[in-house]
Amino acid sequence: MFTPAPHAPCEKHSTTRSAPADESITAWALAARGGDPRAVDAFVRALHRDVLRYVAHLCADPQAVDDLAQDTFLRALGSLHRFEGRSSARAWLLSIARRAVIDSYRRAAVRPRLTDLPDWQAAVERTQPRGLPGFEDGVALLELLASLPEERREAFVLTQMLGLPYAEAAEVSNCPVGTVRSRVARARATLMDALAVADEPAAVAA
Repeated sequence: MFTPAPHAPCEKHSTTRSAPADESITAWALAARGGDPRAVDAFVRALHRDVLRYVAHLCADPQAVDDLAQDTFLRALGSLHRFEGRSSARAWLLSIARRAVIDSYRRAAVRPRLTDLPDWQAAVERTQPRGLPGFEDGVALLELLASLPEERREAFVLTQMLGLPYAEAAEVSNCPVGTVRSRVARARATLMDALAVADEPAAVAA
């Protein structure tokens, strides 16, 4: 069982990732490909949270999030010998996570379904820290994200919450960069409109 990375004392949540950080993660992946156990551990710990959040946004079954994250890393570690660093290790891993979710849907399609109620919001909430300033706002954001079409939500999550460059988000989503930009722009517009409505004072009945 893989364990999530402990948060560094000075860690702050951000919608962007620095290039050096991605370069370090990619370097760990390449070293892990060569059999370095410390690099394997660093690679898994660095991306465990991103994989959980991304899978949670794609998956309709909150009970399956941890298993899908586990499956993602097992697939990745089994395929490391084919990773050549042409893209960032994070984009490569999230592509594998996306495939793991798609495959889980295909498997579920041939089994009796116990419920038709998607609850990805609860799965995302389980990956968020509790008791921190801004947590309530984070839950509100998740509720707004739920109103977005799935493709726009995925593009927004990849670029604005997980910090992937548009080109890498396009690679993960298997679509043109322009399509990702359009989806993010439309998602932003929808969210801004929803926030504006939420901030309006309640109308007083005449």
